[in-house]
Amino acid sequence: MFDDQFEKTFRRLSGPFFSMGDVFEIPDGAQVQTIGPYYYGYHMTVGPDGKPVVKEWGNAKPTTAISDSGIRDVYVDETINEKERILQLVAEMPGIEKSDIQVNVADNIVSISAEHGERKYGTKIPLKYDIDENSAKAKYTNGVLELTFSLAEEKPKGKIVSVE
Repeated sequence: MFDDQFEKTFRRLSGPFFSMGDVFEIPDGAQVQTIGPYYYGYHMTVGPDGKPVVKEWGNAKPTTAISDSGIRDVYVDETINEKERILQLVAEMPGIEKSDIQVNVADNIVSISAEHGERKYGTKIPLKYDIDENSAKAKYTNGVLELTFSLAEEKPKGKIVSVE
């Protein structure tokens, strides 16, 4: 008897979770497109000033309703090698061709965009370090874009005045 009552209660409470139309319904009654995949994540590091830096990635930002702009956010990992004075950015963009990728570097911001058929990617990465824009090298293999930059030479601030 207890098992029957438990099963009835379980079915009544879990019913809406098994109906996809109920799960993806907007309060005004409209339906959300349930073609995916939808993914979202974040990457947290500590910046050079000691403050936390949070980078969000994915094609579905947490909101009250999922709105898909069609452009997927690119997950980018930043690595700095201060000994060799190199900055490396690694971006994941599966399903595109090398010829579809556009990279633009201006004012310490790296813009990456790519489009191949239905897949569209785009992001802008503000850089914490000064780089030599002319040293940029890019390599794309198996869905992974590797960008390498040389750090800019540090110029001495101020001016040394000789005493006569």
